[in-house]
Amino acid sequence: MARIEWVRDRLENWARWAVQREQGALGYPRAAVFARLAGKGTRAEAVIPIDDVDAALTDTAVNALRWDRPHLYLTLQCIYVQGREIRETAQRLGKAPSTISAHLDQADQLLAAWFRERAERAARERAAVRGDFST
Repeated sequence: MARIEWVRDRLENWARWAVQREQGALGYPRAAVFARLAGKGTRAEAVIPIDDVDAALTDTAVNALRWDRPHLYLTLQCIYVQGREIRETAQRLGKAPSTISAHLDQADQLLAAWFRERAERAARERAAVRGDFST
């Protein structure tokens, strides 16, 4: 199966957010956005801004896997938060690289379903508030 690109993008944003949080920033940037855009060195460096709201929501989704599917949770932690390659993750978790790739595909599918379900629930709630029961 192919990876789901929009889920992968969310996971990459989540990973940057999670690394910041682990470094003591509690999931929030230590510096203002304009200060981070300047870079640390004399050379101008591109800094990809972190969508904190999206990352926090993705964190909730990833943590939902923690108890039901711990192998997927550990795979996501190794690949995204710890920044390990598939081969290194496979070695660390005692799996074949093809198994790690399959775990990533499975995680994408489950997370996509989680986000879709959440969006559908929110749409139903908005419709109920408006009094529109056609959905």
